Amino acid sequence: MDYRGLGRTGMHVSPLCLGAMMFGAWGEPDHDISTKIIHRALDAGINFIDTADVYSLGESEEIVGKALSGGRRDDVILATKFHGPMDVTMGQQGGDPNKRGNSRRWIIREVENSLRRLQTDWIDLYQVHRPEPETDVEETLAALTDLQRQGKIRAFGSSTFPAHEIVEAQWVAERRGLGRFVTEQPPYSILVRGIEADVLPVAEKYRMGVIPWSPLAGGWLTGRYRKGQDVPESHRARRLPARYDLDRPGNQAKLDAVEELALLAEDAGLSLIQLALAFTLTHPAVTAPIIGPRTMEQLESQLDAADVTLGNDVLDRIDKIVPPGVTLNRDDSGYMPPTLRESILRRRAG
Repeated sequence: MDYRGLGRTGMHVSPLCLGAMMFGAWGEPDHDISTKIIHRALDAGINFIDTADVYSLGESEEIVGKALSGGRRDDVILATKFHGPMDVTMGQQGGDPNKRGNSRRWIIREVENSLRRLQTDWIDLYQVHRPEPETDVEETLAALTDLQRQGKIRAFGSSTFPAHEIVEAQWVAERRGLGRFVTEQPPYSILVRGIEADVLPVAEKYRMGVIPWSPLAGGWLTGRYRKGQDVPESHRARRLPARYDLDRPGNQAKLDAVEELALLAEDAGLSLIQLALAFTLTHPAVTAPIIGPRTMEQLESQLDAADVTLGNDVLDRIDKIVPPGVTLNRDDSGYMPPTLRESILRRRAG
């Protein structure tokens, strides 16, 4: 694989990042199977793994730690995240309000828990999983800066931050002499293009690495959801049934788009998965989309996407199916950002 610079960190990562959300109770409960998937990804050239404390309440981190023990840790850029509740299942009510969030108190405590579960002395990229209005971003940045100076983390970033909060964090870091977010992890796929209007241009301006999550749109771009077929059973559908309810107009719009994209992929001699992953990889602001396989078969179907190059004709047809900046199943802001092709030309010219 051709490795890419991770923002301004000096670290270089594979063009695909292995997401570990589906390792553990949320996906594959067998630790040995999950470990084999991780090892296969590493053997294929992936050197970038992303997880989070909240995934299966720490079980995902434990699996990753086991898989990297025995000498494989040094060759991996290891990323994890904090923010979600760790004493109740995510989405449930209750729990201790101080066992979650972006406060210094919780960050300093939870990084130690993640280090223990991951069986490592340091985390390469420690990310704020979501913004939190109740906590001043200066508080969060100061705690992360201290951890970086202590050597417990090498760099830190944000995840699913709106553009204005990314900018605010950059300003606060500069004014207060603190470390800054060097990466952003946003949702991005052919069906979810809203960040093209603001987040991606902001990330480019501040030379941040961009690690998109859900490049297959939660399974919509795998080819499993097609017209005239029953909705397949899946772990995601059980946890988030509204996202796959075909009685909802927004989901019907996704289904219509998928039909056109499947035909486009076939014309281009690609699988729908290859088309979807190659699309996110093509944007000049993107560093490495996160793939989240639950099975070895799913991993194998995604690995070769890093070698796919989409021509201008394919990019133009994608823009006609889902216009730039549009997120299906959500109101469009009305702002039309540059097309992906225009973004590439602008980067080359600049």
